Amino acid sequence: MADRKIRKQRRSSNGFFEALNGLLTLVLIGLLGLGGLFIYGVTVFNADGPVAEDRSFVVEPGNVLSTVAQRLEEQGFISNADVFNYGSRLLRRGNNLRAGEFNIAANSSMLEIIQELNEGTPVQHQVVVPEGFTSWQIVERVNADENLTGNIEVLPPEGSLLPGAYPYRRGDTRQSIIDAMSVAMDQAVAEIWENREPDLPINSPDELVILASIVERETGVASERPQVAAVFVNRLRQGMRLQSDPTIIYGITLGQGGLGRGLRRSEIDQVTPYNTYQIDGLPAGPIANPGVASLEAVAHPDEHNYLYFVARGAVPSDGHVFAETYAEHRENVALYREIERQAAEAADAEAQAEMDALAAEEAGEVAPGEVETPAEAE
Repeated sequence: MADRKIRKQRRSSNGFFEALNGLLTLVLIGLLGLGGLFIYGVTVFNADGPVAEDRSFVVEPGNVLSTVAQRLEEQGFISNADVFNYGSRLLRRGNNLRAGEFNIAANSSMLEIIQELNEGTPVQHQVVVPEGFTSWQIVERVNADENLTGNIEVLPPEGSLLPGAYPYRRGDTRQSIIDAMSVAMDQAVAEIWENREPDLPINSPDELVILASIVERETGVASERPQVAAVFVNRLRQGMRLQSDPTIIYGITLGQGGLGRGLRRSEIDQVTPYNTYQIDGLPAGPIANPGVASLEAVAHPDEHNYLYFVARGAVPSDGHVFAETYAEHRENVALYREIERQAAEAADAEAQAEMDALAAEEAGEVAPGEVETPAEAE
């Protein structure tokens, strides 16, 4: 009996040790598996990425790490979203994602990508609005930018937006650009009005913007703005009508595109709130959105006695010729008309030469690519 009892105890002990040994073996295998998995994860996390060239990646506002990881894998930036997700969490980088567009360099590892999304500077885009654009033109330009989102529900008042370059991040709203331009205009007008010359014939910041918008549309030559502003200031002081062609055009188009042709006599004679040939003083409102230089020109106009100006040449960059008297102005206008006539004749001659050359080529008299010039034909 005693032997049987001893043998039973030995079998129990052996079974216990066998079970313990099996458990330890499983634990060891598990640890080895976890170690191998960890080594694999570290290797993949630090390995070069699959993208062969620089590309941009956008973190949308509100994106969490798991969402970003999945999108990175879908777009081919990383090979395994789970490794990126858990590796970033182990490094405590999962809660510091910055919204915006980021430039991911070619072959960036997961480590380099999460560092960029945590510490990098989002890519900056910008909307550039030229001086003298109308509010309608500005909204058209902002709406055309595909990196922006949302809609502009209401057309901003004319003259309420300051032209310039406005940076933004992909995904920003279009309205945010308009709001930034509006704030910038308010600030610029307030400062310029505060520091204006005394005794100007304008009575409010609104009138400053109106006159600056006319100056903006009358000349594209920066150095001329104070001269042009002074002509209108001189006219206001003497009670003369401004007689600005751009004000007539705005009364016709209301800023929605250009006229595309010359003014007709009937349009010059038509009374509108903007036609400064027919109304005294300033028009009903701005005819464009002036830049800082035109606002400054009105606040600090040149000192001269000019009351008239006309284009100096056939292109806007030629600037203007100024006159104190109407007789001088008529002479300047006659010179301008002659310049226009000569330019038109030159354009007609060039067009005719091209037509003659095309006709000669089609008739087989001149080989293609060997078109006669008028000089050669003589």
